[in-house]
Amino acid sequence: MDGHFSQLNASAEQALQCLVSGNERFRNGATRSSKRTSADLAKFAEGQQPFATILGCSDSRVSPELIFDAGLGELFVVRVAGNVLSPEGEGSLQYAGSHLNTPLFVVMGHEGCGAVSAALATRDHGAEQKSRIQVLVNSVLPSLPDFDPESSPEARLAKAVESNVRFTVRKIHESPEGRMRHAEGCMKVVGAIYDIVSGVVRFLS
Repeated sequence: MDGHFSQLNASAEQALQCLVSGNERFRNGATRSSKRTSADLAKFAEGQQPFATILGCSDSRVSPELIFDAGLGELFVVRVAGNVLSPEGEGSLQYAGSHLNTPLFVVMGHEGCGAVSAALATRDHGAEQKSRIQVLVNSVLPSLPDFDPESSPEARLAKAVESNVRFTVRKIHESPEGRMRHAEGCMKVVGAIYDIVSGVVRFLS
């Protein structure tokens, strides 16, 4: 799985293993060459066959293509602060499933997420953001968990980040198309948390 990966005949488990291997290369500084010829680019112009779809955060430090050492045409990526599943995002995911037939969908949050932190501040302290930011923050609110009163702010944020990811995974699973494709055995949805400090992607069970 160290070469450029094709979606053709790939299973969700193979796609997941490719992401795991890519993240390991990223962490070890052994990423693949990104040199492209004009012939390569012409081939990509014919169409795309990504092996996985990633819903991730817009944070500039959390680029799925880099984190998973993926090449052009290998990942279909949707990014929004807090990895929130908006109607537009749902449309993009539906396109990936219906037209690109990606077998694997990953919802990837990250440690220290500012959008989740802002949602906690809104819920627990009544903080308010600028209007459009608050709309986004409000989308995170339903995912927030209850906490042990003795837990630290850092532990609360880490738990909230994971809860937000799991919440979105459930939403995708429970959508009509998600149920149908899951029943057909042609789609797997997993959650993941990226650690900005270590570069490790932790996939959730």
